[in-house]
Amino acid sequence: MRTHYCGQVTETAVGTDVTVCGWVHRRRDHGGVIFVDLRDREGLLQVVFDPDRAEIFAQAERLRSEFVIQVTGRVRPRPEGTMNANLPTGKVEVLAHALVVHNRAEPPPFQLDDPDVGEDTRLKYRYIDLRRPQMQENLRFRHRVIQHIHRYMDEQGFVEVETPILTRATPEGARDYLVPSRTQPGHFFALPQSPQLFKQLLMVGGLDRYYQIARCFRDEDLRADRQPEFTQLDVETSFLTQDEVMDIMEELFRRLFQEVMHVELPSPLPRMGYAEAMARFGSDKPDLRNPLVLVDIKDLVADSEFKVFAHPAQDPASRVTVLRVPSGATISRSTIDGYTQFVARYGARGLAWIKVNDVAAGRDGLQSPIVKNLSDAALAGILERTHAANGDLLFFGADRATVVSAALGALRLKLAADLDLNRKEWQALWVVDWPMFEFDDKEKRWVALHHPFTMPRVNSADELAGDPANVLSSGYDLVLNGIEVGGGSVRIHHQDIQQAVFRLLGIGLEEAQEKFGFLLEALRAGAPPHAGMALGLDRLIMLMVGAESIREVIAFPKTQTAQDPMTGAPGTVDARQLRELSIRSTAVSKAAANVSG
Repeated sequence: MRTHYCGQVTETAVGTDVTVCGWVHRRRDHGGVIFVDLRDREGLLQVVFDPDRAEIFAQAERLRSEFVIQVTGRVRPRPEGTMNANLPTGKVEVLAHALVVHNRAEPPPFQLDDPDVGEDTRLKYRYIDLRRPQMQENLRFRHRVIQHIHRYMDEQGFVEVETPILTRATPEGARDYLVPSRTQPGHFFALPQSPQLFKQLLMVGGLDRYYQIARCFRDEDLRADRQPEFTQLDVETSFLTQDEVMDIMEELFRRLFQEVMHVELPSPLPRMGYAEAMARFGSDKPDLRNPLVLVDIKDLVADSEFKVFAHPAQDPASRVTVLRVPSGATISRSTIDGYTQFVARYGARGLAWIKVNDVAAGRDGLQSPIVKNLSDAALAGILERTHAANGDLLFFGADRATVVSAALGALRLKLAADLDLNRKEWQALWVVDWPMFEFDDKEKRWVALHHPFTMPRVNSADELAGDPANVLSSGYDLVLNGIEVGGGSVRIHHQDIQQAVFRLLGIGLEEAQEKFGFLLEALRAGAPPHAGMALGLDRLIMLMVGAESIREVIAFPKTQTAQDPMTGAPGTVDARQLRELSIRSTAVSKAAANVSG
């Protein structure tokens, strides 16, 4: 039906006849000559309809936005003064001598070049929104990334294997999406949160190197970098160490940036321990573009009469920390009050501050309500340790370590955004040496910081129970610009250690056998040492294209409330379908009423 895509008709085609197809992007009538900007996935092409060809000119007069047409005509140079340097096709136009209207279109709900269209409208009419050049480019960019992944994994000897979508519910950190079984009344499948257990079983099965572009499902609260269904590159290997797996994935990561983005990342990528990341940045996914760091001062204020600092300084589970903002003394008091409200969202009970007007003047050169409560020695120590200079602003956090890290870590990011502090475009690193467990104060139990199948750094199962708080895991995360884009670990391949981890997490023998019996049996069948990783493709591609939400790189995403405005999903089902699934419609109606209420 066509000889060229619109965006491929350039000066090399001048003097030839071409046939192009696409959508009417814009129609203009200039003094009896009709100009149509015709659009397809490759770009725009100007088509001219001359009144000398009366029949097709009459057709062209009836063209409107988003009509689907086919044009045959002669390529000619545009007249001087009418060329468009912003388009690859901007030096030529097509003089039409045949026109076919394949389909008319109602007026679109929004113009494709309107930057102010609401996201709900865009998602409701996603089939129109996908016509926008940016969406076209995002999805083609995604395609290029995935093709590079396939080629690289094949080079490295990996075998692509699909794992089940209908599986059983297992506790992996988020709620499962459940699917009722018609053939087994009262029983449910679960959609996989990840292929974690299946890829471990593939290693037991001798596949040695597995990968998959895997669909995963999690019923959790959404945000800009989360979707209820998402895509990850899933990888597992046998007989490789943590460093060897990280090297393979780092080389893939670096090649993606080099070959798709033409960006050179450092080799090797820096590695940082979890403890250092939390201490310096208040986050296990630090954004290294941001120059601000947290500085602990517990020892400087432990004997202070200022109890707001002294009490946390004497508590091993707390921290007292300073965040220095260079040249921040110009920040107004009302803005500081706004930052105080901001950190309150993370549990902070306040935000102490000091403006450094003159370092050499000591106490007299400092401006803050808290200065009078601190000794000269403490103030001098704080200024020295933070490398404070004239014109700086110091923010303080003093509370439980988790609260201070969360609050000042978030404030650090907000300050960088507000003050435009981020340096460099790309900063990636590995975060390693993770604690195996953390204690959940609400539920009063240990939880796995990565997942319960991560190998703890112990020599035997007995070591786990002695001091869970200080057991490290063989886990590793890949962080890009402050966002976790991948995570992995060495897996537990000994059945007794896996059972011991389950016990610490409060999973008894009966529950472990019910939910993970197949895995425990497999570990007794000769499981090799194995390790793997998953890269979140939606998040990674979002960052690579500079989008603010992963919805911009997914063809048909859900909204923040996990709905699809286009199809109306999730929707109701009729009583007959519910009866087939042995589900009482009254129960479903009540559940729906509770949710909507």
